[in-house]
Amino acid sequence: MPEFPAKVSTRTSSPAGAQAGSLPLLRSSAVDLEFLRSLVGVLMIVEIVLGCLVWALIADTYYQPYPSYGWVMFVAIFFWLVTIILFGMYLFQLQTKLYMIPWPLVLVVFNVAAAVLYATAFITSAASVEPYSWPHSPDYNRRASASFFACLVMIGYGVSACLSIRAWRGYGSNAATSQATVSNHA
Repeated sequence: MPEFPAKVSTRTSSPAGAQAGSLPLLRSSAVDLEFLRSLVGVLMIVEIVLGCLVWALIADTYYQPYPSYGWVMFVAIFFWLVTIILFGMYLFQLQTKLYMIPWPLVLVVFNVAAAVLYATAFITSAASVEPYSWPHSPDYNRRASASFFACLVMIGYGVSACLSIRAWRGYGSNAATSQATVSNHA
């Protein structure tokens, strides 16, 4: 054993092209243009834009005396932010780096929860619009528009939920391929 240290050579190396202080998770990420063209990507963009309209229209009104609009604002802003985060993750393919998370199941839970909670926000918002205040209040049109866009976002998340359930169950994929993928990761 006395010759062991003499025969061992140690060197530290970094991956090709790595710079000091750079994060490998972000460095190796590329923009997934196919995701932007997919139905899931387009639906996420629509949900982000319409969700922003919902909370911006309500935020532009005097909603503070109405507790129901607090719920609508919470739902709209929460799901808007989480959708932006998920969109960024899928756009830059970061979900492939976090392979230990069951992303199809995460998307099912997220989209179903978003559809259900947006349904409650839509109903709450639509029920809280005061029709008798229309001639005297400029907030009537904003609140009614927010209700309409909340309905559209609810439909968007509902379609996303259906697509994510189909992807989670593996519809349209080869069973042998999905089994091979599972056995390779095990």
